Amino acid sequence: MSQQKEAELMTAVLLYAMRCLVEGDQAALRSMNFGPKEMDALKQLNLADLYRIDSLRTHCLQVHLDRRVFWPLVEHLQGQRESEELQQQLIRADAPLEMMHRLFGMSSREYTRWRRLLTLAPSVGRPPELDEPTNHRLWYAWKALIDDQGENDGCELSAEAYLSLYQTTDIPLRAIWMLAQRWYQDGLPDDPSQGDTDLNDDGD
Repeated sequence: MSQQKEAELMTAVLLYAMRCLVEGDQAALRSMNFGPKEMDALKQLNLADLYRIDSLRTHCLQVHLDRRVFWPLVEHLQGQRESEELQQQLIRADAPLEMMHRLFGMSSREYTRWRRLLTLAPSVGRPPELDEPTNHRLWYAWKALIDDQGENDGCELSAEAYLSLYQTTDIPLRAIWMLAQRWYQDGLPDDPSQGDTDLNDDGD
């Protein structure tokens, strides 16, 4: 480790220790091997002292990795990263706010921020009703998803399942979600190849 890196590490740790001292976090200080005398010495340090660390050619730290904490931390961060990537994919596919709130608890402010970051036009109004061939395409993709992945009745699907439907049918998620909520209320219609069932019919 270079002298500059060692000085930066020492400064960061001492700043953390000084903050723990101010906040009365004795347990954190003891876990770093600070005893009463070291705590008294910390009280005497000021910002200028920390800058002087750069000129020192020694350090007082022994850094150890706690693997029991490290790997769950890495897995948690990976899960968060994958979830964020999935959310971005869904929003790019025109997932509505209601869908993102239901699946991820996303707020309207966060939803608007993501659409702006992804340079997407503001969403306005309800999506147009799907024509019959498009409806049929969605029905078959939905049914295949239920049969292959065991999704329950084609209604309360996972975020990954909705993304799969979009990728399979190329139908915007706003339209898929609207029809999904209708099917959730009324049940998945019968196979359209068995008759002239209108999959957009509200049942009136």
